[in-house]
This record gives sequence, structure tokens and C-alpha cells, in this order.
Amino acid sequence: MKKILGGVILLIGILLIGSFIFRGDFAFISPISDSIEQSPFFKTSIPIYVPSSLSLNKIFTDDHSFMATLSAERKRVLIATGDVIPARVVNITATKKNDFKWAFAETADELKKGDITFIDLESPLISDCPLVNTGFKFCGDEQHVEGLVSAGVDMASLANNHAGNYGITGVENTSDLLNENNILVTGRDGAVYKNIRGVKFAFLGYNDIGGSEAGIEWADTEAMKKEIGEAKKRADVVVVAIHWGVEYTSQPSKERIDLAHMIIDSGADLVIGNHPHWIQPVEVYKDKLIVYAHGNFIFDQEWSKKTKTGVVGKYTFYDDSLIDAQFMPIFIEDWGQPHFTSGAGKEKVLSDMEKESEVLARDIKQNK
Repeated sequence: MKKILGGVILLIGILLIGSFIFRGDFAFISPISDSIEQSPFFKTSIPIYVPSSLSLNKIFTDDHSFMATLSAERKRVLIATGDVIPARVVNITATKKNDFKWAFAETADELKKGDITFIDLESPLISDCPLVNTGFKFCGDEQHVEGLVSAGVDMASLANNHAGNYGITGVENTSDLLNENNILVTGRDGAVYKNIRGVKFAFLGYNDIGGSEAGIEWADTEAMKKEIGEAKKRADVVVVAIHWGVEYTSQPSKERIDLAHMIIDSGADLVIGNHPHWIQPVEVYKDKLIVYAHGNFIFDQEWSKKTKTGVVGKYTFYDDSLIDAQFMPIFIEDWGQPHFTSGAGKEKVLSDMEKESEVLARDIKQNK
């Protein structure tokens, strides 16, 4: 009798195990990533990842190794820089060297690793740009597009307070030049879309400095709400680049914080800020990320350490969810060529950025 009962139990066990095998429901949990993936032993299994919410601790940790445990096919990486201004001394240097890839030479290999590489191009590119090292009417030679191509730039925003320095003709010339070199342009007339392996990204750009100019999207709140909301209906991920803030300050104003929150509330998944020429904090708002300023990337502001320092943002999406953000500090040498930093210099930049982000989070909480 015991042998019969034992046989029945064994048979039931075999049947249960078999049902799991044929259904492919076996799963394992990665101790590094807190992710859940179906068993790799079955070809029909589909990876399942349950992302934890973004936080300052998660962003500024030294250990992002959990990313390596996730399916490469389901990750899309967006790389974004600070202000790119191939004008004044940068333009003179590239012209004298007859090397318009010079400004990107030390960073191009890293920038090209993104599925999308996105810049804020704060200077029109024109054929007859004068060689001057002073003033605030910016332009760069058309040949600077060679540098953008060498760095794998896919998308550029012209929504800033200098892209229109040579009028609508300069804006249109720059836009046409970029398009001819397979670089999409946003910040002119609503969203621009790019499909990355089945995930549709929408990019919008707005200028909030100075005043409205022909051919450049102005940060009108009602128009922004409408355009961002429409982009959210048509895309899986909405990225908004905005040119804003007070120059040479470490914290955003209340007005910019409110504007950032409105952008997220309207449907944006990531806000990429620039203009202050200093690095500013990041904020996690409703599980979405706001980066108030990346600092300079290519510019000739040689007169201070802060204006020569910036970060390149590496934003990783798993399907349509932003699951990781990493910042790679740069330091500008020779009046316009950024180099990635390492060691104590890198740690200091990231530590300062984290501290300023904590200050911002505390102030917002106190002022609610």
C-alpha cells in the first residue's frame, strides 16, 4: 500500500514539474538587479523586468552593474551633452587646425555608444562665419557638422537663445545642413520622432531665455502642454529639452521648478535642461527625471573651473521605462575640447552634483 501511495505521489510530482516546463513559467531572480527574468533554458521565454523607482541614491551610486544583467535587446541608451557652442575661439581653433572634428576628438568614442546622441547646438552653422574671439553673436563654420557626425550625433535641439543669432536664414541653413547629414532637428516646430528597435521616442525643444524668435520654439506654457500631450499619445517615450535658468548658479529658481513639473505633468518622461553654463541638480518627480543643467560641453569659457566643467548624461530605458541615469564628468581643455575626467576629479563633480540635488529635494519638500 505504501509503495502504491509513494508511486502516486511521485507521478503527481512529475506531472506538476512537466506542466511548468511546457508552460515555460520557470523564473529566476537576479540578486544584483532586483529583476525577474524567465528561465534562459527555454527558447520561448520572454524576459520580464520589474524596475524599481528612480532615486538620487540609485542615480549617484558607484555601482550600476545591475544593467549588465538585463537583456541588451530591450535597453535603449540616450546620451545627452551640455551646451555645444562651436563659436568664437572654438571656431578659430578648428579653422586654424583645419580640423572640425577637433572639439569632439576626446569624447566621440563614448558619445557614439548611445542609441541616440542628443545635443543642444547653441550656435548657427553658416558658410561665412567671421573669425572673432569676443562678443555674444555666435556662429560656427558649416564644417563643424563633421565633428557632430564623427561623434554620432543623431538629434540636435536649436531651441536656445543663440541659434537665432543670424536670423531665420541662419536657423534654416543650420537645420538643412544637419538634416543633410542625417541629424534630426527639434526645437523648431513640435515633436520629432525616432524609432529605436520598436520603441518610439518623441523629442521636443523649447527656449525660455530672451524672447520669441522666428523658427525657434518658445516656451509658451499652453503650447507646451498641448504639444507634449500630443507627443505622449503618439510615442512611447517623450524627451523634452529646454533652455532655461539663470547663468552661473547652482540651483534652479522656483519658476523653473514649476515649469519642469508642468512638463512632466503634461506627459514628458525626461527633461534635459541646459543654459546656466554650470552643472545644476537633478530631481526625481513622480518617478520621472529632471536634469536642470548639464553645464558646458564645447565652449570657450576658459575663465573659471565651473564653466570648464560639465557632465554627459547617459539615460537607459528598458522598453519605455527610464531605469538608470549615469553622469560622466568632463573638463574642457584648450578653450573648447572636452575630456572625460577620472579619479578624484570625477568623484568631486559627482559628489557636488549629488549634494546640490539633495539640497533641491529638501527645499522642495519644505516649500510644499
